[in-house]
Amino acid sequence: MFPVKIIEDELKKKKNKEEAVLMEKYMKNHFTFFGVRAPIAQAIFKHSVAEQEVTPSELKDIIYYFWDKDEREYQMIAILFLNKYKKWLKEEDIELIEYCITNKSWWDSVDTIASNALGHYMKVYPQNIQKIKEIWLASNNIWLQRSILLFQLKYKKDTDPSILFNSILYLKDSKEFFIQKAIGWALREYSKTDSQAVIQFVESTDLANLSKREALKWMKSKHIIN
Repeated sequence: MFPVKIIEDELKKKKNKEEAVLMEKYMKNHFTFFGVRAPIAQAIFKHSVAEQEVTPSELKDIIYYFWDKDEREYQMIAILFLNKYKKWLKEEDIELIEYCITNKSWWDSVDTIASNALGHYMKVYPQNIQKIKEIWLASNNIWLQRSILLFQLKYKKDTDPSILFNSILYLKDSKEFFIQKAIGWALREYSKTDSQAVIQFVESTDLANLSKREALKWMKSKHIIN
């Protein structure tokens, strides 16, 4: 198996107590940290996978291994594995994606997975989109719901507006900050592809003020609207 201990040892060598305090505070003390900033963790990951072979058969075990460890940098590494090797994901690996979204959940992990590994999975297995969307939206798990809003974030012209708009309509009355913000973010990104569709949707939908403000931000900056 890929020698995960190499990465563990490198993270521990780079431990920085002062940085850890700052990072824990930034993340609302939801997680403990070594104090290894993202660029350094990414460099450790890149060097490790360049030196050691990773095989499709061990990918899930590597991700689960790092996900179950305490310090947040381990989840950073797990996500780097998940996103780099997303082309290896099989149809049943939606279970792995869902596990990572629903365990040790916070915006940093969820957003990166939703717009990368999940977005790729949905393109490869479009026949599963409707079922996953319905189950996740009805789950009352804000991170699964947010992921449905964000998985098309990088799709641009490939965005299915019916999926986006219907998901927003399902969630628009949510009082959760992370849902309201994601609605606005998803609409803002799609407005770069189809401004008129977003304008029409926002004007005809009773959105939370935060969602509406975020949705229109890019178009206002480009003077598409006042």
